[in-house]
Amino acid sequence: MKSGLIAVALLLVLPGCYHATIETGLPPGTQVIDQPFASSWIYGLVPPKTVEAAAKCPHGVAKVETQMSFVNGLVGCITFGIYTPMTIHVTCASGGGAELSPAASDIVVAANASSQDIQKAFMKAAEMAVKEGRPVYVEY
Repeated sequence: MKSGLIAVALLLVLPGCYHATIETGLPPGTQVIDQPFASSWIYGLVPPKTVEAAAKCPHGVAKVETQMSFVNGLVGCITFGIYTPMTIHVTCASGGGAELSPAASDIVVAANASSQDIQKAFMKAAEMAVKEGRPVYVEY
């Protein structure tokens, strides 16, 4: 009887544990943003506040990890899913990543351009990106 109760408890708690990782391809730096109890509500339907990484990561983000740890899941179970915290871990990129400023070959569209000119610019950018294997920026 006792082992059956433990098995049921584990079945209720363990499915809540998950881990997702997003890597951008930029080299990781030493700056890290950690939020071990990012507050979400009603089984995650109301998500936690946005992590303001732009101010803390001047060279961009290398990696984002979200996780519902055992402790986060336990807190969610105790509150019947009303408060469901999650762990967010952001690793900033080191310098020397992708350059975000337009290159000389990137496309500039005039402010008074017609919708056809704008469509042509984006089509040309898509073709250039495939051909050159790099991002092509369209400045408007």
